[in-house]
Amino acid sequence: MSPSPSRGTRRTVSGLATALLALAAPLAAPALPAAAAATGQVSTVTYTAAERAAALSYWTPARMKQVSRAVDLGPTGPLSKPWTGKGIPSIGRLFFVDSRGQDTWCTASAVTSGNRSVIMTAAHCARLGSSPVNTYGDIVFVPGYAKGKAPYGRYAVKATVTPRSWAEDTVNDIAAMAVATPANGKRLTDAVGAQNIAFGRPAGERVTAFGYPATTPQRGEELLYCAGTSRLAPEGEQRVACDLGGGASGGPWLAGFNSATGKGTVVSVNSHGAGDGGTPMYGPTLGKTARAVYDAAQRG
Repeated sequence: MSPSPSRGTRRTVSGLATALLALAAPLAAPALPAAAAATGQVSTVTYTAAERAAALSYWTPARMKQVSRAVDLGPTGPLSKPWTGKGIPSIGRLFFVDSRGQDTWCTASAVTSGNRSVIMTAAHCARLGSSPVNTYGDIVFVPGYAKGKAPYGRYAVKATVTPRSWAEDTVNDIAAMAVATPANGKRLTDAVGAQNIAFGRPAGERVTAFGYPATTPQRGEELLYCAGTSRLAPEGEQRVACDLGGGASGGPWLAGFNSATGKGTVVSVNSHGAGDGGTPMYGPTLGKTARAVYDAAQRG
């Protein structure tokens, strides 16, 4: 687990913030985003066609495997189980280069959207909190990733949308991203399907949390999950008994999950744990701010 930029003892579960990234040596400078803007409740970063092409060239299968080998966060926790059911192509690994030029990853999921191109993840998988200029580059979503394979192709991110409250104050750890349709390919959710998404749902539901943690033996190469009943937590969050480690950040909490179809409803995402390898897992409650982030991305 790696410490969040602020908020005392709060700890993120991404493969990104500080300690985890220190294990992954920088292999190239990050791509600079084409444009960044803050309007109303959200902050948006967009990437040009050239930047998206560069991201796809950067994240080769070899590089994806290399970043997995570079990080070992210790044994996978007892609550984290490998997903052995039907494949879930709408969930995948989100690879990117952080503001320090270091390779890393999070988890994301494709959701229903007007443009059929939106993924949901954690805000700290798009940019540093409380640091508006520190956004990330070379962002590529690989749906259905499994053991080095990209069975549904790779989708370069063309825009990231996060709450302004995250960029300025490290509050509301939720992000939506719009991905570009590959040349001669299908829009994302036409190709891999989509999870439903709901806003304003109270804690107290049975949820299944998914992610690609950097724990051993999986090292980000396999999809893992925890299941439990969510509970209300302070600071506009929910919690669930789960010990998914770094790299699982942004993975969906699916209410009403059906293992036969691989579908459910996103009601939160993995944000941070209580400590190194500890429980519970915390995730943001998807309220009005999250809805504004999602709406901006589906217009992208």
